[in-house]
Amino acid sequence: MTRIRRGYTARRRRTKIRLFTSTFKGAHSRLTRTTTQQKIRALVSSHRDRGRQKRNFRRLWITRINAVTRENRVFYSYSRLIHNLYKKQLLLNRKILAQIAISNKNCFYMISNKIIK
Repeated sequence: MTRIRRGYTARRRRTKIRLFTSTFKGAHSRLTRTTTQQKIRALVSSHRDRGRQKRNFRRLWITRINAVTRENRVFYSYSRLIHNLYKKQLLLNRKILAQIAISNKNCFYMISNKIIK
């Protein structure tokens, strides 16, 4: 069998990985084996944290809505507010409700009064 020289292909693959890891510290951006390991690790972390980010933002929105609802006793709790929103078929997601609750409390109270009646 003839010997295959992999210079061009291997170099192209390594430079692609080096470009990805160029901002990493120390050997993580210089040595080929550690750069490949760090690239895999970075991609795994980013994939995992995309799901975590969605979860964390949803928790934040729920906390904000709950704080405003308990503040002026619009409802006794967040869960009752959401339950009555669904009952009245008002399609407002938690992100929008949290923004309204923080920026424009009067509007939030109007929405809650509409639910009660």
